[in-house]
Amino acid sequence: MVQAILHGIILAFGLILPLGVQNIFVFNQGAQHTRFRSVLPVVLTAAICDTLLIAAAVGGVSLVILSLRGVTPVIYGAGILFLTFMGWRIWRSDPAKDESGRLSAKGQILYALSVSLLNPHALLDTVGVIGTSSLQYDGAVRWTFAAATVAVSWLWFLGLAAAGRQLGRLDASGKVMKGLNTVSALLIWGIAVYMGVQLWGLLYG
Repeated sequence: MVQAILHGIILAFGLILPLGVQNIFVFNQGAQHTRFRSVLPVVLTAAICDTLLIAAAVGGVSLVILSLRGVTPVIYGAGILFLTFMGWRIWRSDPAKDESGRLSAKGQILYALSVSLLNPHALLDTVGVIGTSSLQYDGAVRWTFAAATVAVSWLWFLGLAAAGRQLGRLDASGKVMKGLNTVSALLIWGIAVYMGVQLWGLLYG
């Protein structure tokens, strides 16, 4: 049991720590809003989406879906378009002048749903890594492993939004956030290119 918990915690941190669209969005909303409670919709939505994806992966549902012929290339293709668009949006944003990034609760929920459920990198990592890793455990131990990964996800998003809020307070000019957005956009485009190479390999390899 203890081994499963530690395994889940370490694995979840390994998957969630790398900079991605979902993390960038949660952090940016934390920086944009003046009150932490105003960013709770995006935190809760992202965490709930991760919980559902992990449950589906551990339960084997997503593994069955991805085993269907032609599903993975479609996910990659949609993901490349999605990441390209997200990178463009982040690249063009200017925290010092543009408050349109400060979304309402409804906007946060809808946007968080898109970056959580339409992000193929997150989907494939959840299914391919967490889902596959859970197969070494049985019964209650497997779901304990899943619960550990879910707990890390919830704590991470709360911490990420809080860190964004602190940076937003310190960076009144928005220059630091602009720099981070530029780097984030380049990283997201890099992921899109990498996925394009993988898609090419799937189709013509």
